[in-house]
Amino acid sequence: MRTAHTAIGRRAAVGVFAAIALAACAPAEPPAAPATPPPPPAAQQQPAPEQHAPNPTADQQLLSAADDGDLDQVRAALAAGANVEARDERERTPLLLAALADHVDVARELVKAGADPDAQDDRRDSAFLVTGVTGSVGMLQALLPANPDFALTNRFGGSALIPAGEHGHVEYVRAAVKTGIDINHVNDPGWTALLETVVLGDGSERYQQVTQLLVDAGADVNIRDRNGLTALQHAERNDYTKIAEILRSAS
Repeated sequence: MRTAHTAIGRRAAVGVFAAIALAACAPAEPPAAPATPPPPPAAQQQPAPEQHAPNPTADQQLLSAADDGDLDQVRAALAAGANVEARDERERTPLLLAALADHVDVARELVKAGADPDAQDDRRDSAFLVTGVTGSVGMLQALLPANPDFALTNRFGGSALIPAGEHGHVEYVRAAVKTGIDINHVNDPGWTALLETVVLGDGSERYQQVTQLLVDAGADVNIRDRNGLTALQHAERNDYTKIAEILRSAS
């Protein structure tokens, strides 16, 4: 009887040891996946940027208002979802139309709305480039906060400063030379602002003043045009005595 009990005890012990061994060899339970964090409270969620559907009517309203200089209508069109970079049939933007007509207050409002001062039309004019033609110091100053590209060129390959010299815009040149614009930029016909002041000007007092401003700002009087002539040689040919004196003193 004792032998039988001993055998049974041994079998039970073997079973216990086997169970322990199996438990040791069994793969570990995988760690529980971390709980998904709850979404942030509504107050912490970032709102999606406001989107305006295309609104051709508001776009046309903005273009017309910018051309007319109607500041209230410009604001109304922008509030209605008008595209600040809308284009007319000649690819002119509202800002370019405002610049052409010298509507300074409208230009400031459009700049505040993010208008691009460098957007060019089908003639390669931009809002900033045309300021050199109009000679508007107010428009020049209104566009500067938009960081215009001073190296942008018109259809003649010229900067805003070159036509300003051609037209004898004294106060504009006085302001423009302080912006960092390249005073010695050469356009496609081969003229700098200084050369164009002498070649296309009439030698009158305002052209004398522009010449002096350009020279004082560092204009290179020795640059020659495509015919090999300097501004001084052009002045002497045209009997622009005062301008010639200014250029000689700078040579």
